Amino acid sequence: MALQQIVEQIVAGLGYELIEIERLAGGLLRVTIDWPWEALASESPVLEHRPVTVEDCETVTRQLLFALEVDSVEYSRLEVSSPGIDRLLRDARDFERFLGSEIDVTLKLAVGAAAMGQVNANRKKFRGTLERGAEVQGAPAQWQLVWSEPLKAKPGQRIGKNRPPAPVHALGFMLDEVREARLAPLVNFKGRGAGAATDGV
Repeated sequence: MALQQIVEQIVAGLGYELIEIERLAGGLLRVTIDWPWEALASESPVLEHRPVTVEDCETVTRQLLFALEVDSVEYSRLEVSSPGIDRLLRDARDFERFLGSEIDVTLKLAVGAAAMGQVNANRKKFRGTLERGAEVQGAPAQWQLVWSEPLKAKPGQRIGKNRPPAPVHALGFMLDEVREARLAPLVNFKGRGAGAATDGV
């Protein structure tokens, strides 16, 4: 059985959601888990952002150690952790879950200057607030990022209080245009970013 299948079966069987599997230098196998959004939302809106704890990671670690040994998977060290503040967004469900959040998006192809006005023609990476885009002629709904870039003052120039508001940019995109999307790693001790747990074996 393939590694992805083994890990998915164990993680899902314990009631968690598999976010990512990484093989890193030195034989490190890193597995990232989270609570399924649907399960949390069905219990109570208050639990929607319940963090994965050290105990959760230990539970998954014990089961994975046994399963990986049975299937003779080669690795030297296993690490099970929560998604952290730069969680990977993999599919439409993740984008739905984090609507209104600030995210980092890397596109497969650079966006041209003509399409984005003042944006660099070779730009692939963007950070902004995730919003739902408009549906066009029955096609699947696009997503969009919205952000503002304050005007930069020239050397020696002072910007007064009556300066014009920062221009707002919007980038519409489809999921198949995205190489990678992650939550922006913003430190917020009262919300996302607090309570993440990691357990390494």
